[in-house]
Amino acid sequence: MNPADTLLRSGALAWALDGVPGPYVPGQDIAGTVDEIGHGTRSDLSVGDAVMAMVLPFLPGPDGALHYQGGGYAEHVVLPAAWVVRAPVGVDHVPASTLPMNGLTALLTLDRLALAPGSVLAVTGAAGALGGYLVQMAASSGMVVVADAAPTDETFVRSAGAAEIVARGDGVAERIRALHPHGVDAVVDAALVGPHMLGAIRPGGVYVPFRNAGEPGGYGGHADSRIAVRMSYVPDYAGRRDRLEEIRRLTEAGVLLPRVAGTLAPADAGEAHRLLEAGGVRGRLVLTF
Repeated sequence: MNPADTLLRSGALAWALDGVPGPYVPGQDIAGTVDEIGHGTRSDLSVGDAVMAMVLPFLPGPDGALHYQGGGYAEHVVLPAAWVVRAPVGVDHVPASTLPMNGLTALLTLDRLALAPGSVLAVTGAAGALGGYLVQMAASSGMVVVADAAPTDETFVRSAGAAEIVARGDGVAERIRALHPHGVDAVVDAALVGPHMLGAIRPGGVYVPFRNAGEPGGYGGHADSRIAVRMSYVPDYAGRRDRLEEIRRLTEAGVLLPRVAGTLAPADAGEAHRLLEAGGVRGRLVLTF
């Protein structure tokens, strides 16, 4: 279960559901067992294999509009073969289900930034699921990672690979700038801090937000023409089996460490959403069927 799931449930995406009959099923991450493979499908997977996949409740259509497909809060999910890979060896369904969407989002972000080893990357929300994966991947690629953290999260964030830690909250951009007076090469804003983070970036650097202006916590403006803004839109990696295989490889190599906050029955999904919206969940809440 991801914070993005709450957008569908809350009505923030109601505009995309106009004229679409319910029920509406959220959920962007799944793991489980292959139950059936469609006739004529070419795949190296077999019935009984443990697998993981990203699911997108909405997909852009040929007309550019979003089309509702249904999400992953379900006992059975049907997907194109290219969207599914084997789960990492030694990782069972529950932790495997926390990897695809956040892992692909982090990988897409770093692929698009294409920062060289030694570059300085600042990550907000570093103790969260997405932020933690970003820190782990960036550090393993040789970047110098500056991360924000509450005192209770510092041990985890440092173990994830952060070279420098600043206190989270108001003034975080100024604290990063104090460590790097000329500015960092890029800021990845997993905490949705917003335009305030532009103050931490050097001229010619990059700011990466994760929600559009029309979404809660979305970024709606660019106040400094010297800084590039690049959205990280995970549907761009939908069906990119090679990149999902990379998430599996990084997990098996010990670079990515799945974190599970707890498991819940489907009937308790509402309580999970309340916990997500309250903030402070470390790791992912997982529905088990």
